[in-house]
Amino acid sequence: MPAPRKARKIPAEKSTDASSADVATATATKPEKAAGKRVLLVDDDTEIVESMRTVLESRGYEILVARDGNQGLMMAEKEEPDLVVLDMMMPKRSGFLVLEKLRRSRPVPMRVIMITANEGSRHKAYAEMLGVDDYIRKPFAMDRLLASIDKLLS
Repeated sequence: MPAPRKARKIPAEKSTDASSADVATATATKPEKAAGKRVLLVDDDTEIVESMRTVLESRGYEILVARDGNQGLMMAEKEEPDLVVLDMMMPKRSGFLVLEKLRRSRPVPMRVIMITANEGSRHKAYAEMLGVDDYIRKPFAMDRLLASIDKLLS
């Protein structure tokens, strides 16, 4: 009888986007502080939302999803999540307009991470002026997003 073959480990490609290797790495550890924390994902890109949802749920976060700016604003006001991950460019209402409204309507600012594919530094400066907690450019490594979320919710 031939000896069993050893499984060959194939190294994951290094990537800056939310690849399956990033998802696998990011789901490996589950921080205790995630329990009971609610995160609202506001993005019209289904693939990005599902990648973020998979990783965050595996780490114990409760996930809410909105597919456009109007729905995101409504859910943020109604559900009062602990943190919002907000895309800048979306249908119906941009992430900037959502962020402006959230900042004007709440006595205690909601934690917000803005994600965007926009390269302009003016947009980042404006987001920071509005009080965004973090600004992440797409494509991003999932570990980068997780580090920001963990820091803001600890």
